[in-house]
Amino acid sequence: MTSDPLMLLAVAGVFLLAGLVKGVIGLGLPSIAIGLLGLFLPPAEAATLLVLPSLLTNLWQAAWGGALPLLLRRLAPLLLGILAGAAAAALAGLGLGAGGVQAARQALGLALLLYGLLGLSERRLTLPPRAAGWAGGACGAATGLLTAATGVFVLPAVPYLQALGLERQALLQGMGLSFSASTLALALTLSGHAALGAAQLGTSALALAPTLLGMALGQRLRLPPLLFRRVFFLSLLLLGAHLALAARG
Repeated sequence: MTSDPLMLLAVAGVFLLAGLVKGVIGLGLPSIAIGLLGLFLPPAEAATLLVLPSLLTNLWQAAWGGALPLLLRRLAPLLLGILAGAAAAALAGLGLGAGGVQAARQALGLALLLYGLLGLSERRLTLPPRAAGWAGGACGAATGLLTAATGVFVLPAVPYLQALGLERQALLQGMGLSFSASTLALALTLSGHAALGAAQLGTSALALAPTLLGMALGQRLRLPPLLFRRVFFLSLLLLGAHLALAARG
């Protein structure tokens, strides 16, 4: 990535905002970061910047609480499915680092648009316990494919986690586990296309400071959660539409 001061300032601002959103609602770091960075960087390059901030903050989120051993067993099909789906995407040449910039940007825009629409609908699915295993594997595989192709981690993993009926802290931990697996899957996919190496990881490490500062600020804000979520999803919808339409042009 360029060492232009304005570009570095823009990247720091994106991660500060993405960290703030995650601090308030427990998710949104990858979607906000890769969506905004995708406005002025190739999506594969944006994804490399995301790797360390996303991995470390989500491991922290996953570890914060007493349900981790139980969640690891319960969510094993989802987590293994994410890794398998990303591996299949890489073998099929669908990774972010494999295709053209415009195609990757359009795929990213469409994924954000779909996520925004789903979030604004505020629909919550329910899943019978007997279906949780196979549904977790299927949702994990789909999430892994989408992660490898677009860098967006949330679909359909987050709706699946919500359908399990977990209490809030366990849900946050579950999302941390899912996003950690997706980050690892993305890193492996980028490495396979020679888009992620020591230099890119070093640059990604620089994004940790604004991300953690944003999270700390977000955790101290007292905002109406429902209003904040609606603004968040509306912003993703508009950002996704802009990326998808601009890529077509």
